[in-house]
Amino acid sequence: MLKWIDIIRFAGTGNPVPDKKVVKTNDEWQKLLTPEEFRITRLKGTERAHSSEMCSLFEPGKYACVCCGTLLFDANEKFESGTGWPSFTQPVTENAIAYHKDISYGMVRVETTCNTCDAHLGHVFPDGPGPGGLRYCMNAVALKKVESNERKATFGGGCFWCTEAVFNQLKGVTKVESGYSGGKIANPTYREVCSGLTGHAEVIEVTYNPDEITYGDLLRIHLSTHNPTTLNRQGADVGTQYRSAIFYRNEAEKKEAEQVIAEIQAVYDEPIVTEVAPLEYFYKAEDYHQDYYSNNSQEGYCQAVINPKLRKFRELFKNRLKDTKEGELK
Repeated sequence: MLKWIDIIRFAGTGNPVPDKKVVKTNDEWQKLLTPEEFRITRLKGTERAHSSEMCSLFEPGKYACVCCGTLLFDANEKFESGTGWPSFTQPVTENAIAYHKDISYGMVRVETTCNTCDAHLGHVFPDGPGPGGLRYCMNAVALKKVESNERKATFGGGCFWCTEAVFNQLKGVTKVESGYSGGKIANPTYREVCSGLTGHAEVIEVTYNPDEITYGDLLRIHLSTHNPTTLNRQGADVGTQYRSAIFYRNEAEKKEAEQVIAEIQAVYDEPIVTEVAPLEYFYKAEDYHQDYYSNNSQEGYCQAVINPKLRKFRELFKNRLKDTKEGELK
């Protein structure tokens, strides 16, 4: 998660490296863009406040650069700032946006541009909502809405190396990231979470297509692939960071989680102690935790703990597995 100190660092010492660069002449851009799009993105213009209905649209989807199509923002990070311009709390990736000191009009601001094609987007300010505190104030003309059916779910079920390995094999799941949720500080480190003092749980954020797998399906699989009856522990892993948890994004998800827990309770002799709590923020874990099983399948922990768990999972949910080698045990 980016914070204001990161923005200042980028603007002062150099921007993150983009995935690619798109370079065109102004004549080439003029042929591709409307006059207003060209004025805003290539000539650093500003649209009139409250001139776009994008300010009041909050349905699911993503927003891309109108010039090059690079994904910049997710609708989940959009909020009503009252400024008259679409506002977001975070970009989709840390290297999607570039930052530049702007001293025009007698003010000192931080300009935001598309890191792929250098299109002017707007400015970023340190007065947004927590926990990051950022407000990306964007020109609506610089963005185009990209319809997306993706949804996200956040679960805790012990060590995230195990839960990530399980959910990565599910048909309809497009991405799984390991991280931390449910704690008291922003941007916790693995060492801090392991201390048990921050209150975070090790969790996974699952990106999925609800046309292929439903939220209810994910809940049933989650509650069936770890022990939801042991408080603050999974096997040999003990501590609040290993608690069983479901972090919901809206009241519909909360209701469904409670219903599925009641349904699954019949399978267990002991009461289910899974925490059901609103998602405040998902903090992505350090890079070496991502795709841990895929990258370390021959390590002792993977062989002794994750492989047996995956074999049981694959037997229980044969019809839910991806039809690729990606889902095979290593």
